[in-house]
Amino acid sequence: MVNKVFLENFESRITDELLRLCTQYKVLEGTLLATDDIDARWHDLAPEYVADAVPNIADYPTVAIAWAGYIGMAVAHQWDEDWTAHSKDEYKSYCGEQGFDDMDEHIVRDIIGFHLESREAKGIEEMMRRLGELALTLIRRERIEPQSPMAFHVFARVVKVMFRIGAAIELKRLGYKFEQVNLPNLGGGMAQC
Repeated sequence: MVNKVFLENFESRITDELLRLCTQYKVLEGTLLATDDIDARWHDLAPEYVADAVPNIADYPTVAIAWAGYIGMAVAHQWDEDWTAHSKDEYKSYCGEQGFDDMDEHIVRDIIGFHLESREAKGIEEMMRRLGELALTLIRRERIEPQSPMAFHVFARVVKVMFRIGAAIELKRLGYKFEQVNLPNLGGGMAQC
């Protein structure tokens, strides 16, 4: 039986820790930028992503985690560019010529549009590596039995968070930010991207 309370708390903690790291590196400003459109895409893409990532966990755990951040960046970039054209793109469109293995380079070069040797591409690579390493450290601290149902559920939560973090990083890079919006008859404000 999976402990849903634990999973919810773990997802919240890992989101806070990754967001803190992104804020230290000034790629975010303490807030997770998000849209319902982008978040909904994860539900479409997650099954195929997880199927590709799980076999890589043993040998390349940081990659298995971090590549979800790259997909988040790609989806956010496409959301800004032309959501009508890209809102239904298949998972395979995010994979490189070597499939899952070069997904990171394909997304940075072919979707976001940075030369792989550019300062921007190197910065993305470093940030995603650091985020993946931190996420892996946080997972290991929980001492969850490897290859157990709980390990699978924790991994699924972590890659979801990485996807959302990657999307937020790209939204901020594109100039989006949260603003206070005062709505009549609600007696307060809402933050929106």
